[in-house]
Amino acid sequence: MTATSPESQGDRPGRIMAREMAEQPDVMRRLLGTGAPRIQDVARQVASRSPRFVLLAARGTSDNAALYAKYLLEIRLGMPCGLTSMSTITAYGARPDLSDVLVITVSQSGGSPDLVASTRAAREAGAITLAVTNNPDSPLAAVSEYHIDIMAGPEKALPATKTYTASLLALHLFVEGLRGGDGAAAKVLPELAAGLLARQDEVRVLASRYRFAGRMVITSRGYGYPTAKEAALKLMETSYIPALSYSGADLLHGPLAMVDNISPVIAVVTDGRGGEALQPVLDRLRGRGADLVVVGPRAQVEQASAGFVLPTEGVAEEVQPMLEIIPLQLLAYEVTIARGQDPDAPRALAKVTETH
Repeated sequence: MTATSPESQGDRPGRIMAREMAEQPDVMRRLLGTGAPRIQDVARQVASRSPRFVLLAARGTSDNAALYAKYLLEIRLGMPCGLTSMSTITAYGARPDLSDVLVITVSQSGGSPDLVASTRAAREAGAITLAVTNNPDSPLAAVSEYHIDIMAGPEKALPATKTYTASLLALHLFVEGLRGGDGAAAKVLPELAAGLLARQDEVRVLASRYRFAGRMVITSRGYGYPTAKEAALKLMETSYIPALSYSGADLLHGPLAMVDNISPVIAVVTDGRGGEALQPVLDRLRGRGADLVVVGPRAQVEQASAGFVLPTEGVAEEVQPMLEIIPLQLLAYEVTIARGQDPDAPRALAKVTETH
């Protein structure tokens, strides 16, 4: 069975989220095609100004994309990075000296007032400001010196799916542009993403296993850690299952005590140094008899209670997060449907969250 198409769903709950998840390969192709030269041009302009370090600002799903960019910038460029606390500017009125600092603000809508206000203040404080959004006509794009359009098209379901993977890809292409690369490692992504979406029946089996879970723990290390955080967010906002995300290193510093053989632990195992660093955590989890679900290479899945095998051969570690999240998006969708809820419209949420 292939990924659920919107036509086959009629008016069923989740039809919008299903359609937008299915669009991800096409969005990737668009970014790698017409989007890449524009992103590389922005990267060249920013690189010519030699920023001394980077600050990243975002909320929600975009914050997880920003965390991915932090890993990229620190690992690929050796550039110091930090995630901003916007309230220091918007609530406390702090005005740090940001001369020659690159401030990257990631926002799907580009409409949240605190993101706009903090970006405006950063520019006034001397920062080089870059907005990464799905809306080139947004207030955030208007107050930023540079803008990258992630070209995902309108996203109507409340849970962000295609805009998340598009943000990751746009940020990857930007960082590669900063270092003079061409982003060739990402060219395998559209076809591999389509292959993952076609395996929705495998995810449905996992969902039937975990639909009654009282809580979930999701862990990873390195490039996979933003995936763990995003997967937890998707599960919480769609199915309402409490999902706790931890770096594997942090999980060992106390939270491991809550792990038992009842609540599932999902481990996102990136094939590379991040997965190697996670190995001692996997060993401890198996030793505790945890119901361990692995999303990653076949060899790791075969040692777990359950899992989903990712295509990792020939896929650079830094682009694997754009594939890792897809089965976890599908899992959030399928668990929510199995629990009789509508993933398109989680309760108490709005598409544009206006924080100040």
